[in-house]
Amino acid sequence: MAQALISPLVSTNLQPAENITIYDVYPPTVQEIQDEYEGKIKTSSSIPDAVDGADLIVVAVKPQNVCKVYEEMRKSDVRPDATLLSVIAGKPISSFLKGTGMTKIARSMPNTPAQIGQGVTVWCCTGNIEMEEREKINEVLKSFGKSIFVDDENYIDMSTSISGSGPAYIFLLMETMIDAGVHMGFSRDTATTLVHHTLLGSTLYAMESGQHPAILRNSVTSPAGTTASAIYELENGKFRTVIKDAIWACYRRSLEMGGADSNVGPGRISNPPPFQTPSHHPVEAPVNEMVDDDSTKKMK
Repeated sequence: MAQALISPLVSTNLQPAENITIYDVYPPTVQEIQDEYEGKIKTSSSIPDAVDGADLIVVAVKPQNVCKVYEEMRKSDVRPDATLLSVIAGKPISSFLKGTGMTKIARSMPNTPAQIGQGVTVWCCTGNIEMEEREKINEVLKSFGKSIFVDDENYIDMSTSISGSGPAYIFLLMETMIDAGVHMGFSRDTATTLVHHTLLGSTLYAMESGQHPAILRNSVTSPAGTTASAIYELENGKFRTVIKDAIWACYRRSLEMGGADSNVGPGRISNPPPFQTPSHHPVEAPVNEMVDDDSTKKMK
């Protein structure tokens, strides 16, 4: 995700490559990024060196490695007005406040299509981050897809189960449909093309029409037809239930990773609190308004 974030930042002129510093425990990854940007991006040999003087610190590590990051961050000379942007699953804002000693934290949950600029990121932040700073964070996240701001941090764990891990569900469906096509006699290339364009076209059509998925499904399901036969088998196999159970399982695991009570959902003792509808970011500032003197400060 960190690598996915760099390219749009540079290509949209939100941040010059020479003002970006990276650190990774795996040297080949660092070298790969240096080569891609012709050595313009700076590298560091340690976390304290990487974050020195940074305005925005992006932390993109595996959840199990975050304690090591905290330890190194506490050794660092972090600017008092610096903002930390997390793209780590499961770890709540409170964890970063306590672990790093920083006071301005933004927590986000992007997904892998961000690597081609088609991701969706749900994010929230501490109340001490002013609107101008939020706009800049929003522009960073928008640079690799759709950005949705929510006031309640609980929605981050929920979004993890739908958009964060969602691509894996789609890829599994994709894989299964392709294998079925090969089983029937298509070449793998042809089956792959059919499935890719079916999923892409269906998604674009649903977005363009704005209609409820049930209406769209009914429009291609003729009485006693082929689609009706396929839908019958899916329903008979509890397709909807399996999908919903998978999403609930993902949500519970995200809560567990953050040390929260995961005993929520169908068949559990407790249910999620009745949150209000998440509010989206109130300001959609044009990109050219975001490219000012402040936005070209060093980001690490």
